[in-house]
Amino acid sequence: MTIRKRIDKIHGFYIEDLSVGMTDIYRKIVKNKDVTLFADISGDTNPLHLDKNFARSTIFKDKIIHGFLTASFISATIGTKLPGPGSIYVSQTLKFLAPVRVGDKPKTQVTVTKINLEKNLVSLKCVCSVGAKEVLTGDAVIWVPSRMGLSKKQKRKK
Repeated sequence: MTIRKRIDKIHGFYIEDLSVGMTDIYRKIVKNKDVTLFADISGDTNPLHLDKNFARSTIFKDKIIHGFLTASFISATIGTKLPGPGSIYVSQTLKFLAPVRVGDKPKTQVTVTKINLEKNLVSLKCVCSVGAKEVLTGDAVIWVPSRMGLSKKQKRKK
């Protein structure tokens, strides 16, 4: 199987397939291993995330997971579900509202709010929640491929 065929087989939505209001969800139970792996890969070894004794002395009273580990669930939703494989981040805003802890199961939801066919861009509202409580919100702009390839305007810019 060629790389091109493999990519076509796992491709997400094309920009033409999207419509305002489309939504998808990703859920994951956060494990201690996730936090230690994220600390290793990111280099963020803040003891608030890794040391129970240290965390007890803070306003959180226990370890909390990295905010950007929670934010990475937005990336997982975008990269695997909506718009899915083939799409790429352009920008992301984030507002951290509450901590997430090991054992929590954040629900990450992205919703299409705007589509720019000329530039192959889609805007998404992003919300992570634990139970009924929102823990992270933001907006993302994502480049999404077109069935037609690059627009004439995009080709001129290259």
